[in-house]
Amino acid sequence: QVRLVESGGGLVQAGGSLRLSCAPSGTIFGIKTMAWYRQTPGKQRESVATITREGTTTYAYSLKGRFTISRDNAKNTVYLQMNSLKPEDTAVYYCNADVKPEPFVSQYLNYWGQGTQVTVSS
Repeated sequence: QVRLVESGGGLVQAGGSLRLSCAPSGTIFGIKTMAWYRQTPGKQRESVATITREGTTTYAYSLKGRFTISRDNAKNTVYLQMNSLKPEDTAVYYCNADVKPEPFVSQYLNYWGQGTQVTVSS
């Protein structure tokens, strides 16, 4: 059973930095696009950043310049470096990835992590 496991969330003061990490647990046979989303109570989950296997990145316009997504393909890990954090960045951050869970099937399935809380105090 494949799961995406996030880490690195926590409490930070405004202006501070955090780095989130996410990697699949269990045996996998490939990962394509990986992404970070975030959600606050009462709001829809929103895209933060995405990165393809080749390293092409996209960002939510309002976050570009403060957040950086990267990945280590050898470790099947995606990172989100968050700098100059603001109280409005407070949210649960979710990892998302297209993963190939079976060796002899070409299909990639989409998985979500359980979320990690990021709280930015003013």
